[in-house]
Amino acid sequence: MSRFLRHYLLALQFFTRIPVTGRLANWVGYSPQMLRASAAHFPGVGWLVGALIAALSALLYLGLPAGGFSPLVVAATGTAFGIVLTGAFHEDGLADVADGLGGSLQRERALEIMKDSRVGAFGAIAIVMALLLKVALVAQLASMGVTVLCACLFLAHVVSRTWPLLLIRLLPHVGDAASSKSKPLADQISVAALWVALLWCLSALVLTAFAWSQSSALMPGQSGAHVLFGLLGALSASAMAFGWMARWFAKRLQGFTGDCLGATQQICELAFYLGFLLGWGALT
Repeated sequence: MSRFLRHYLLALQFFTRIPVTGRLANWVGYSPQMLRASAAHFPGVGWLVGALIAALSALLYLGLPAGGFSPLVVAATGTAFGIVLTGAFHEDGLADVADGLGGSLQRERALEIMKDSRVGAFGAIAIVMALLLKVALVAQLASMGVTVLCACLFLAHVVSRTWPLLLIRLLPHVGDAASSKSKPLADQISVAALWVALLWCLSALVLTAFAWSQSSALMPGQSGAHVLFGLLGALSASAMAFGWMARWFAKRLQGFTGDCLGATQQICELAFYLGFLLGWGALT
């Protein structure tokens, strides 16, 4: 249990701005082997990040006047809060991938661009469009009620942090080993670590489904069938987004970098929201 907690806190320290400092950081410790093992808890980081964003969004939803631009305010504030929690870690990866793969068709040149700390036109456009789409999708979820909103925010952050681990398993790391912060983490992932990650993800799905089944907070016209179709749509869309990203990286880079992991998380999160709305809308 002590080792489990240390690996989880190290993942929290690496992937978020949530403070793990002082005596706590000394107790956790660090080694490349520990960082590699902490990858199993990437979806567990999504538990905390998703729960905090969902809690803030629920407070805003209940405190703001009903209707009008309130869903948009909730979505924009929750999105900004998520960026603060993670330090734009994954958004930065998305920008670098867009710059690299959008800026050159040559593999080596694309990898070189991705290492550049400056943001180019493709990266800026990718970030702007991703944030616009996220705010729009979350605002639509907010208009469907606080139960739908919180469940989707929580699950999206867990599920979208599970897919990048499969990327580590399926493709080789092709980043700069000397300068890559994610190299120890991305170097390899064991089957046991994948099972831990899947347990984080499946437990989130089971917990949310149980809480939803016990809730009477669905709005008029909403039913369990809407929830089921929404979740199936969300998981299917997220899986398809992962498949497209993995194929893209395999074709263009013959592998992945740390930036690719962040970009995959962002795209799979967006796909989750969109898929949920499409699945829900299939019954209306």
